[in-house]
Amino acid sequence: MKRLLVTVLTLVLGVGLVAGVAAWQIVRGEEPPPLEVKAAGTLDTPQGELPHYELEMTVYPNSSPAVAPPKEPRLLAASLSGQPFYHPSTSIRVPANSAVTIHFRQYDGGGQIYNPFFAKVHGSIDGTMTVNGKKVTEIDQASVGHTFTVHQYPESGQPNLFLSVPLPMVPSNVKTDSNGYPVTPQEISVTFITGEAGTYVWNCEFPCGDLYQEFGGAMQTRGWMAGTFEVV
Repeated sequence: MKRLLVTVLTLVLGVGLVAGVAAWQIVRGEEPPPLEVKAAGTLDTPQGELPHYELEMTVYPNSSPAVAPPKEPRLLAASLSGQPFYHPSTSIRVPANSAVTIHFRQYDGGGQIYNPFFAKVHGSIDGTMTVNGKKVTEIDQASVGHTFTVHQYPESGQPNLFLSVPLPMVPSNVKTDSNGYPVTPQEISVTFITGEAGTYVWNCEFPCGDLYQEFGGAMQTRGWMAGTFEVV
């Protein structure tokens, strides 16, 4: 009887492990196509004149008839429905040893961020970003919509790269269009310098998902509020 019980438990654990690995592979396999930068001439920087590139990203509070949701793993479809996401991709590829400007359009609401560190700009050329044309170093920590935070893999031996950009929330009383999106989004631009080639990850640090403390769901899913950041 004891041997039978051990055999059954082993089978259950084995099936659970296989299912877990399969689910992880499904999530991992949903990496969207990389978002490529556009050449924008050169830029004078503290490191001299560097090649300059730009890319655009948009943050939506949810999908709509006008904006389709990211491709989602079948096992996670229910938990991701109606959650925010970065568009058109969360896989980013930028050139090494260059100045890169990211332009964000942010359509979502927000609120208080738990860690005020992420209400400040980190890693840009001069420690600033522009919000609706105004240069700032931080935003109100009670009015954060999302963040775009690039960081190392644990114990990585590649060149250090850390960039964190707070994106202000859209007030709840703004005019919206027929899809429910604000007519006037928050517009944010930030410029930073890349080093040598490396592969990094990025995610949102504002609790905008579900489950424990709203850090689950979209927040931990590539294609939604997290992704890869390649310097090539």
